[in-house]
Amino acid sequence: MNDQDLLIPASQVDKQAVDARTRRGRIQMILLMLACAAPVIASYLAYYVFKPEGGKTNYGTLIQPPQAINPNWLDVSFNGKWTLLVSRSAGECRKGNDACIEILYLMRQVRLALGKQKNRLQLVWVVSDRLPVDPEIQKAYDQENAGFYIVPAPDPKNDTAWSAWLNQQNLGTGIQLIDPSGEKMMVFPDKAESKDFVRMRKDLERLLKLNRKGEKI
Repeated sequence: MNDQDLLIPASQVDKQAVDARTRRGRIQMILLMLACAAPVIASYLAYYVFKPEGGKTNYGTLIQPPQAINPNWLDVSFNGKWTLLVSRSAGECRKGNDACIEILYLMRQVRLALGKQKNRLQLVWVVSDRLPVDPEIQKAYDQENAGFYIVPAPDPKNDTAWSAWLNQQNLGTGIQLIDPSGEKMMVFPDKAESKDFVRMRKDLERLLKLNRKGEKI
């Protein structure tokens, strides 16, 4: 101990020691909070901020910024649930047109594969030509048997706005993913191979695990 130390009152030395411990405690608390929040922050940035390039982990294409759906367009509530939406004509989705039916089948199977979480996801088929759906297709993909809401396209006076929303980033034929706050945030390719099923399911499982924004279970 030098002469200068001897000139510092004991009370001041004690206060300096307390201040030092307080600073260390605050730093440790901040680091702990950052460590706990890191997964949430990372998931938010991954899905809403950074545009994936190269080795992206998500299969679907992110919509940036997310696009809110007009709640008056369709007779379906989008608030509180995740939604997979596809737009196809009744004339297209008939027996013999496997391409259309396979998309509906894919959506149904992805929802079933979520197991206990499946009720957090609803399915919507927008009938783009507003014509009656084939009765057999209607029965196979209704709300009771497959979890689908089958609804006509919005009123023709809204065609321009609807088409612009549906075709955001030129992805209008894909399977649209709407989050529980009513915003489209991702679009999946309209493919129905087994590898596409797995990739799509993994994206949904990740989102359901990491994000409950606006959900009503």
